[in-house]
Amino acid sequence: MQVYDERGIAQGLPQASRYAAASRVLHWIVAALVLVVWPAGMVIEFLAEENKTIAYLLHESFGFLILWIMLARLAVRLVRGAPAHEPMPPWQARLAGTVHVALYVALIAMPIAGFLATNAFGFPLSLFGILPIPSPVGKDAALAPIFMTIHMVLGWTILVLFLLHLGGVLLHHVFRRDATLYRII
Repeated sequence: MQVYDERGIAQGLPQASRYAAASRVLHWIVAALVLVVWPAGMVIEFLAEENKTIAYLLHESFGFLILWIMLARLAVRLVRGAPAHEPMPPWQARLAGTVHVALYVALIAMPIAGFLATNAFGFPLSLFGILPIPSPVGKDAALAPIFMTIHMVLGWTILVLFLLHLGGVLLHHVFRRDATLYRII
């Protein structure tokens, strides 16, 4: 059951039609972190040398947090599932499902690739400069560029997936005016 206003615009959803509260909170934390970490990663190379160390530390630390939050999101999703979505053409449902799965995969794989690249370049990760994270790989000049390439490709992939996801939000919330967005807020 949806709640519509006098103009027929969706105003909200009952709790049973929404994602679990943990899913909603984790979704928005990841979204906020990605909107900080992604652009920060793109500008680090343009920073003055004296600012790069702290920029890398923050980029890597927040990226590592994204990994663990995404693993928590995946666990909640596997346990709680997803609520039914608004009726839509089958191709749209498949596209939405594909984008969601691809976002989960990319948002888990990207920080792993970044972590491995950092280690392979010879810079062990220390979470916010406080907690050293053991490295599964040592310094390896052959592996480092491979992991970094994967990290960079996934970064651009996430941007494309984010834009597709945002396009879906705009389609449903602005143009169709249905309650899809209310599933996650």
